Amino acid sequence: MKAAVYRKNKGLVVEEISAPEAGDDGVLVRVSNTGFCGSDHSLIESGLLPDGIILGHETSGTVYDRGRQSDALQEGTRVIIRPTYCGNCRECLGGKPHLCGIKRRSIGVGDLPGGFAEYVRAFPAMLIPIPPKVDSRNAALAEAFASALHGIRRAENEGGSVLVMGGGPIGLAAVRILKILGFHPVVLSEPVEKKRELGKRFGADFVLDPLKEDISRQGREWTGGIGFDTILECSGVPHNVSLAFTLVAKAGTISIVSMFKGLAVNQPMALNFKEPRLNWSYSNTHEENIQCLNWMAAGKIDAREMITDLIPLEELPRVYRQRIHPGETIKVMLKIGEEF
Repeated sequence: MKAAVYRKNKGLVVEEISAPEAGDDGVLVRVSNTGFCGSDHSLIESGLLPDGIILGHETSGTVYDRGRQSDALQEGTRVIIRPTYCGNCRECLGGKPHLCGIKRRSIGVGDLPGGFAEYVRAFPAMLIPIPPKVDSRNAALAEAFASALHGIRRAENEGGSVLVMGGGPIGLAAVRILKILGFHPVVLSEPVEKKRELGKRFGADFVLDPLKEDISRQGREWTGGIGFDTILECSGVPHNVSLAFTLVAKAGTISIVSMFKGLAVNQPMALNFKEPRLNWSYSNTHEENIQCLNWMAAGKIDAREMITDLIPLEELPRVYRQRIHPGETIKVMLKIGEEF
């Protein structure tokens, strides 16, 4: 089969490799679409990846071979693939199966080869069926929306004003979900115009360019001088966290959905007076993916609007060098197998 493989000193290279087999405990999925995630870029640029790894975890496809698993989904079932969990550890019993440290297995960003390939081996518990009205491109992006939903839930607010910092795929997904959930006003801070425009289409009440506009003044105007009840940091820019400390309302919440290095608290006494909550968000749950798939089926989410590049697998190394790494894309979607 064809796969985009990471090679030391070369980066992504498309190669012909042996197709995986279902084996005694697995299933084989024929890949339809796989999205390129920001975390894939971070991993490639980190220099820490082992030679020969196959990335890609935003994957949709069909069950091709259920192997010896009598309780697995039928062959031909349309699925997305999410990590396993044990269901019995401290984290699982506490309602946080995405943090399972006992049996967590995942494709692309974990211990199993990922979806930048024509076939993926997974375990039955990793498969989530796709509702009939959801196409393969939307389904592949359900994970990105589920990550945004998880960040919103981590904030533990059920409404009010929200500032989304960063209009990448997760930030844009957060804007759409916040509007579905009834938050108001929803503000997107993003320096790239095409991302701000997409934020408007996804329902943002206000958008602004933080490099040209005074976000503090605008924020006071939009929140009646109170500050934002919720701030979702989705950009990965460390300075934004310090800025969020000044923009958040008293007893408000700052949820870090992005990943970045370094965090400085410049105004600790001001934070004492505000008592804001600061938390982090990691990954998502099966339930959150199912919720986003159901919103897609109901027509409340159309993730395809954020796809700027629809390419075959063979084009990924070139598009990575020319488009993804320079930051010229919003979402790259690979068309690998038969779509639905």
